[in-house]
Amino acid sequence: MSGYGHGDGERTFAALPPARGGAFTRTWWGQVWLKALEDTALDGQQLKAGRRHARAGAVGAVSVRPGRITAVVKDRDGTAHRSDVLVREFSEEEWERLLDLAVDSAGHIAALLDREMPPHLVEDAAAAGLDLLPGIGDLDPECGCEAWDHCPHTAALCYQVARLLDEDPFVLLLMRGRGERTLLDQLQARSASRAAAPPGRGGGDGDGARGGVVGMPGVPAEEAYASAFLLPPLPAPPDLPAAPGRAPSLDTDTEPEPGVDPAALEFLAADAAARAHRFLAGALGPGGEAPELTETGLEKTALEETGLEETGLTGAQDAVRLAVGSPAPWIAARLAAGSGRSRADLDLATRAWRFGGAAALAVLEEEWEPDAEVLARAGARLAEAWEDDERPVLRRAGGARWTAVGAEAQVRLGEDGRWWPYLKSAGRWAPAGPADRDPAAALATALAADVS
Repeated sequence: MSGYGHGDGERTFAALPPARGGAFTRTWWGQVWLKALEDTALDGQQLKAGRRHARAGAVGAVSVRPGRITAVVKDRDGTAHRSDVLVREFSEEEWERLLDLAVDSAGHIAALLDREMPPHLVEDAAAAGLDLLPGIGDLDPECGCEAWDHCPHTAALCYQVARLLDEDPFVLLLMRGRGERTLLDQLQARSASRAAAPPGRGGGDGDGARGGVVGMPGVPAEEAYASAFLLPPLPAPPDLPAAPGRAPSLDTDTEPEPGVDPAALEFLAADAAARAHRFLAGALGPGGEAPELTETGLEKTALEETGLEETGLTGAQDAVRLAVGSPAPWIAARLAAGSGRSRADLDLATRAWRFGGAAALAVLEEEWEPDAEVLARAGARLAEAWEDDERPVLRRAGGARWTAVGAEAQVRLGEDGRWWPYLKSAGRWAPAGPADRDPAAALATALAADVS
């Protein structure tokens, strides 16, 4: 739920959808609001009609401002009535007392920021003579139908507002005269003033549970750090489990929903557990110890060893990653079909993945055309990699691929500057090994490889 406003003094909430069945409110403060309505109204039949209107979605956009809530409510025949419910605003002196109560306990403000109405704040306010929630006679109706009591239209408005209060108790505080932004600014200023005041003059009594507002100025950091009430140290990192957890068995007597394959879900759950185990291993570092972090996070070696660099994959890439785990043939067939590959293409893709993950897969399946400068540097590296009498004859096969003439071997230049060995087998180029910064070493790997 969100409201659009006309400044901090008014919020307007879009019409809510019909409420089919169940109670109108789930919170204790929403129930108090409705009890005030039901105890005030003299005609129970009017209330029932109001509930039906609200359930049917007959209440339009609700405007909330200090002292008043307003909406247009339609009868079943479409006749529209402007309906208002008046709520008493607090005086300036009453707001001063309520602000004092709220700032006395950080828990009050924390609850409000979490969209909860703290019961202790309501109790403290009542003890100070302030009824924050309405009681009998506090919801004063005004409606265009000219009824003198709560009619179905004002009752419907109150039922709808109970749903708004469930989501945001600041709606009630706005009715009492303070918008959320204004209220939080005043609380922050009051908290800062108390923190700056000398002891014995409003600066608090050192109670760690009171005297400040969560997220707002309090005591200076140096004092907090030197205080005897320091937070305890963080617990030690958890031990790394010896192995990933086992996936749950989904083989039950219950018939699965159409299109849901329990065996496939078990496979994906097992993969998720394995990846989580690798992430935890990378986070804890060697020996289960938390590693030192660089500016960009974990050390590169830890990322490479645990596979954490393989994030943000496309669906087609992730299908290959999953297929590397040697799943059952029927799962591999589904991964191939789902990623738009034949089984033979998927086999080549998984072979590439084993040599270098997503980077190796891109070299297999994607072509890129280096610019002239990159081509010149690549040609120079290829030329200087061999002695004159040993240099093979290389022919650029388009893009960033060079084939050794008279041999079924090829090197491919990746966009990261590494060279990948390839060997032709059964009429298709297949990855022959991991990448190397030296093109001669990559070509030697290809010539010595066996991809049968």
